[in-house]
Amino acid sequence: MRVLVLALAVALAAPGFASVKTYMYKYEAVLMGGLPEEGLARAGVKIRGKVLISATSANDYILKLVDPQLLEYSGIWPKDPFHPATKLTTALATQLSTPVKFEYTNGVVGRLAAPPGVSTTVLNIYRGIINLLQLNVKKTQNVYEMQESGAHGVCKTNYVIREDARAERIHLTKTKDLNHCQEKIMKAIGLEHVEKCHDCEARGKSLKGTASYNYIMKPAPSGSLIMEAVAREVIEFSPFNILNGAAQMESKQILTFLDIENTPVDHARYTYVHRGSLQYEHGSEILQTPIHLLRVTHAEAQIVSTLNHLVASNVAKVHEDAPLKFVELIQVMRVARFETIESLWAQFKSRPDHRYWLLNAVPHIRTHAALKFLIEKLLANELSETEAAMALLECLHSVTADQKTIELVRVMKRNAVLNEIVMLGWGSVLTSVTLMFFYILAQPVHRQVAEAVETGDIDQLTVTLKCLDNAGHPASLKTIMKFLPGFGSAAARVPLKVQVDAVLALRRIAKREPKMVQEIAAQLLMEKHLHAELRMVAAMVLFETKLPVGLAASISTALIKEKNLQVVSFVYSYMKAMAKTTSPDHVSVAAACNVALRFLNPKLGRLNFRYSRAFHVDTYNNAWMMGAAASAVLINDAATVLPRMIMAKARTYMAGAYVDAFEVGVRTEGIQEALLKRRHENSENADRITKIKQAMRALSEWRANPSSQALASMYVKVFGQEIAFANIDKSKVDQLIQFASGPLRNVFRDAVNSVLSGYATHFAKPMLLGELRLILPTTVGLPMEISLITSAVTAASVDVQATVSPPLPVNYRVSQLLESDIQLRATVAPSLAMQTYAFMGVNTALIQAAVMTKAKVYTAVPAQIKARIDIVKGNLKVEFLAETVAIARNVEDLPAARSTPLISSETASQLSKASLNSKISRMASSVTGGMVSLSASSEIIPADLPSKIGRKMKLPKTYRKKIRASSRMLGFKAYAEIKSHNAAYIRDCPLYALIGKHAASVRIAPASGPVIEKIEVEIQVGDKAAENMIKAIDMSEEEEALEDKNVLLKIKKILAPGLKNTTSSSSSSSSSSSSSSSSNKSSSSSSRSSSSQSSSSRSHRSRSRKSQSSSSQSSRSPSSSSSSSSSSSSRSSSRSSSRSSSRSSSRSSSRSRTKMADIVAPIITTSTRVSSSSSRSASNSSSSSASYLLSSSKRRSRSSSSSSSSSSSSSSSSSSSSSSSRSSKNSKRSKSSNIDHKVQGYQLAAYLDKQTNRLQLIFARVAEKDNWRICADIVQLSSHKMMAKIAWGAECKQYSTMIVAETGLLGHEPAARLKLTWDKLALKSIVPIAQEYGVNYAKAKNPRNQIKLTVAVATETSMNIVLNTPKAIIYKRGVCLPVALPIGNTAAELQATRDNWADKMSYLVTKANAVECSLINNTLTTFNNRKARDELPHSCYQVLAQDCTPELKFMVLLKKDQIQDQKAARIYNNAIAVMVNGVEIPNSNLPYLHPSGNIHIRQSNEGITLNAPSHGLQEVFLGFNELRVKVADWMKGKTCGACGTASGNVGDEYRTPSEQVTKDAISYAHSWVLSSNTCRDPSECSIKQESVKLEKRVIFEGVESKCYSVEPVLQCLPGCIPVRTTTVNVGFHCLPSGDSFFEKSIDLRDTAEAHLACRCTPQCA
Repeated sequence: MRVLVLALAVALAAPGFASVKTYMYKYEAVLMGGLPEEGLARAGVKIRGKVLISATSANDYILKLVDPQLLEYSGIWPKDPFHPATKLTTALATQLSTPVKFEYTNGVVGRLAAPPGVSTTVLNIYRGIINLLQLNVKKTQNVYEMQESGAHGVCKTNYVIREDARAERIHLTKTKDLNHCQEKIMKAIGLEHVEKCHDCEARGKSLKGTASYNYIMKPAPSGSLIMEAVAREVIEFSPFNILNGAAQMESKQILTFLDIENTPVDHARYTYVHRGSLQYEHGSEILQTPIHLLRVTHAEAQIVSTLNHLVASNVAKVHEDAPLKFVELIQVMRVARFETIESLWAQFKSRPDHRYWLLNAVPHIRTHAALKFLIEKLLANELSETEAAMALLECLHSVTADQKTIELVRVMKRNAVLNEIVMLGWGSVLTSVTLMFFYILAQPVHRQVAEAVETGDIDQLTVTLKCLDNAGHPASLKTIMKFLPGFGSAAARVPLKVQVDAVLALRRIAKREPKMVQEIAAQLLMEKHLHAELRMVAAMVLFETKLPVGLAASISTALIKEKNLQVVSFVYSYMKAMAKTTSPDHVSVAAACNVALRFLNPKLGRLNFRYSRAFHVDTYNNAWMMGAAASAVLINDAATVLPRMIMAKARTYMAGAYVDAFEVGVRTEGIQEALLKRRHENSENADRITKIKQAMRALSEWRANPSSQALASMYVKVFGQEIAFANIDKSKVDQLIQFASGPLRNVFRDAVNSVLSGYATHFAKPMLLGELRLILPTTVGLPMEISLITSAVTAASVDVQATVSPPLPVNYRVSQLLESDIQLRATVAPSLAMQTYAFMGVNTALIQAAVMTKAKVYTAVPAQIKARIDIVKGNLKVEFLAETVAIARNVEDLPAARSTPLISSETASQLSKASLNSKISRMASSVTGGMVSLSASSEIIPADLPSKIGRKMKLPKTYRKKIRASSRMLGFKAYAEIKSHNAAYIRDCPLYALIGKHAASVRIAPASGPVIEKIEVEIQVGDKAAENMIKAIDMSEEEEALEDKNVLLKIKKILAPGLKNTTSSSSSSSSSSSSSSSSNKSSSSSSRSSSSQSSSSRSHRSRSRKSQSSSSQSSRSPSSSSSSSSSSSSRSSSRSSSRSSSRSSSRSSSRSRTKMADIVAPIITTSTRVSSSSSRSASNSSSSSASYLLSSSKRRSRSSSSSSSSSSSSSSSSSSSSSSSRSSKNSKRSKSSNIDHKVQGYQLAAYLDKQTNRLQLIFARVAEKDNWRICADIVQLSSHKMMAKIAWGAECKQYSTMIVAETGLLGHEPAARLKLTWDKLALKSIVPIAQEYGVNYAKAKNPRNQIKLTVAVATETSMNIVLNTPKAIIYKRGVCLPVALPIGNTAAELQATRDNWADKMSYLVTKANAVECSLINNTLTTFNNRKARDELPHSCYQVLAQDCTPELKFMVLLKKDQIQDQKAARIYNNAIAVMVNGVEIPNSNLPYLHPSGNIHIRQSNEGITLNAPSHGLQEVFLGFNELRVKVADWMKGKTCGACGTASGNVGDEYRTPSEQVTKDAISYAHSWVLSSNTCRDPSECSIKQESVKLEKRVIFEGVESKCYSVEPVLQCLPGCIPVRTTTVNVGFHCLPSGDSFFEKSIDLRDTAEAHLACRCTPQCA
């Protein structure tokens, strides 16, 4: 027993080494990357040599690598061998052979020391070796878990110890979970603003790693001797879920004991310094991009060479390798010193192209040198503000935050112009710093906040809050809370906008400390006295904290009693939207919202869009670990038509993380008031400039008013960081007006002059679109990097030349350009090159070995634009190429770099037969249940393989697809080719489908055959429209009986297909014209019985025209002689047809109608033509088109003289002759140059017959033998009914639709109805949409092929809508209109605006959104539609409504006369007073328009109406027993008085002048009565407001008390006695003493007597 205990104690001893001996080990480490399957390409590195370990003291040891050798691998694994990196081994031999020291106590490694000459990369290789010696052995436990420090950091580690007593060996297994580390060594670049999605990772991992260590140890007197150590590490990564396949980095280390020597390791000649611990340290790989491996020998010369290449190769179009060269430029500049950058700037700052490329590369250096360079050049005025702003915006969002950066930013903040950019960028810098460091770095920002509060600098306060918002650090929470109502004293001194900004700044803090922000946001939401906008923004922040179920239920309970419908609508819509979310990070919120919604009424979701809303949609795929979300917030206010705030945000999910890609917000603060509160000047005869000045009057008045707030503000966020914001205030408007009145004119004139003289330039913009890098340590000691880098360069060359006819004088006016003929010719050649690299593997400044996917996109679009757009000259090319390769290269031997395609065709074809047969066998057994047996020795796939198995198998093959398209009309042909060879045959998952080689190309080139000369688009309006027609178009008519027996001329046929011979067409047209002319002359004496004869006449003419067309087409010949004969035969045929037609017409009734095209010329034609040309060998040949044009030209000269007396010409004749006259010269030129012109394209013609109120539209192709067209025939049947028929297809006969629109009265209100009838109708989507938006729905049986829409006017600002479908009736009543309808009283009110359409529209918008207060028979209806009883005291004025802003634009007072008991009103505004029943206004003075303002007084019904919208009073109407007050929409929320605040919030009702809310309607109305101070005049008011004593014995809290009213009560003045009273319910405050205080708390409520009329004694007077 004693022996066993001793053996166990020895077995558990920590490893150690004797002090006088040297231990020799064989060491080999391999690091490989790629897909896990064999037979595919991999890349890797191998390190091998001997390791010597000896002790220098009790706890200090020295380690030396002997005979080190580096090998690299790029080939097919495992058949290809490693290749020695001889040159790299030689270059690093000195460093690799230098011994290093380390502390080692009881198996735990301490500090490391090495000479300064050992680079960080080599020292990390030593760390990988020493990491094998790290063993935390516990003597009392064999299985245990702990957090152990190592090369990866402090990670979760499991130990299992087992003893082999017979072999006297101890087996120890150690495993590390690299996904559970307290302090994980990891460097993220470009991922500062990417948030980790823990809920996404709970569903699947995208990055996972583990390491296992197996030790065989032998007990020894100095401790356990490590005989063998084998370490294996696997790190898997996939942008998708790794369960569906992943690429992996596999590390393997083998340390084998060889011997013990007595000679110690020599290290006396080295000087050692402390170099950290066992944990990996990042070195030069941070600045090393994985795309290039460059040997930088002379940085400045290499930068100059790269700059020259970029400038020279990207002039006409961008070079395909320009993105790669741009990344190379950034790479070399990262390793360059600051002095080198300074030298380059001095060399190239005067050369614009080089300067431009240099300034685009500097911000991406990511070092202090870049920031220092930009600051120095900015302070030296060597950079323009635009250059500095663009460069600093990129630089500040990528630089590392430290003390040196603080000093640089402090210097830069002295520039007031760039202060906003610097502050926003500084907030982004502070995002990733630790808590202790944040207090130091953010101290200047916190100091600025305090200074801004003291000085009242709101702009500076806004900037600093946005800086803290970008930082999103919990340490700023205390500073932000100072501006939140209820949390800080500064909130009362700042405007609402600053408070909202402070709440929004909590959103990023909520991602780190959700509980802290949750409490603040919930308290702000529950405070009902706060502004509704602030509460809604707090609710938005609250939902982003992932509120629990209990809190969501509490919010729902509070909403039940909430009186502000804006808040209710917002929170309810937010809950409803979040309840449907599927994204992993919002699953808990969705569950909480689903529970909370059960407490609320679903009708809240039917509130219209005038109430605040929140929207959220998202999608997420668990297998791909990808998703997207979009949300929008609409915060409204009853006081405004425009929303107070609009916010929209887009979020993307990928690889277990998410980022708020883009966010934009707009606040409309004072824009509505500035635009609608206007005083117009009535100047009908003013010139255009004066009218423009009048349109700007709103802004001018707003600028002159110092108390007005900002117009609007907006901000933009990218990746969660605010990069820009703007406040449109008076200073911005002043600058804009100053620029528009001065420099803008000069800029425009200079631009016009440069275009007229010819302007040529080229432009190139390089962009590093993304550099996302993640660097992790491996057990070997080399870094593993996962990165995605995208670079793009876009370029364009522009050459513009304009000619003006007639030429402009030297000092021309801009208006002269509108009167000139301008021809513009522009040549634009845009091009784009983009390259993306996905990298996974080893990346250091010495060696790279990785799997890399390269993707390229290249496109070039040469184009030439003229006044008539010419066909594209040259080819358009778009190419995409992506390939995954395994690369291995070292900096000492770059020409020997190796690159192996990951999936090669040979590899795929050599797929092992055993693997293939096993796959077939498994699939066969699964399909047939094991009944099918296949031979494993088959050399090919068996022929009798079941088809079900063949379909399921994915065999290695290349996917190819070619797509071709061409358009002879436009003269181009397009080719698209797709080729893909991937690894999906190995594993059917997204990652394997991406890996491989993919290519796609699109090319567009001119088509073969006739060359397209040009594409023309012409529009002609007016009498000369017929001259531009290419193809004759007409329509025939039929009669159709309708329900009301009106006649609609129906479309039946348009022009016969193909171009006709002009001679025959002209003859036919002349005959038709004469026939129609005679018919028109005799129309007065025709009878109704001739309609059938007229129809037969028309059909006869149609048949004759068809015969002419056929004879014309059949007689065409390529020779001129045959063409002539064709013309003569056509003319004879035409004459015979004409005579026949004339006889038929003479027999028909004179009332027969003719075709509209025969009697009306087109009013507008739009032609799109493509002219092509081709050379022919025969010089004497001419096409039929040429003879057609020539003959029609001759015919036109004859027909024009013969038909000069006709009132109208045929459309066919006019179109043909005009075309021929325009092209006759071309026909002559075609004979000499042997060019055949063919016209293709489209033509739109419109015919209008004013006599019959009929309009026809015809859209047709002008190509020969093409009869496809669209026809529309519209006729006005009466003054209130219109009908239209739309047909399309071949000759407009395939499809047709009938539309009937009519107006009338529905009851006593105007209404309109629209009826559609067609063959097929799909209505499946209408009903769900109707139900979703709360529209009423009822089932019904209506006509099957008919839909009817009826709209009836309910009021001037609302309407009722009824939609009858075949199976249902959908209706909605009281639909609000955004503008008032110009009917009824509104039409009379618009007379004041006369012909000023801007004022008319402003008035209609204002009236539609105005709110109304009315008093009818002592019943007061407030602006918020709450009714109350209003018993007015006699002869006392009551404030019905007034402007409660400091401007006091209006006040409406109401008084009841004591004698006649009639009401009187006075409207005070400037010096204008209106009285009814007091002063009679003569009717001769009405309507009255005030000369100095927009005040209109007129008689209306039995009263008087006043309109003063620019003063805030939309309308005041006073009748005998009726008073109505409407205030403009921009006055909502700014009024007070008995009518209320017009805020739309019911909770604001019954608010007294002392800002208290009373519960009694009469007491509330009495509170707005103006008290009197004297009773001398018996006809005036003799009542005042005072506190009254409760005249009853009250025992309050056990004590007899005297109670006095807290709310004022109307009482007669001293010396007056009441003659009329009423009871009011008021609150009383009880005190033991008799003191009276108004604003005390209410202890009880009781009734009191209020005086309404008084009789005063002579002593009072």
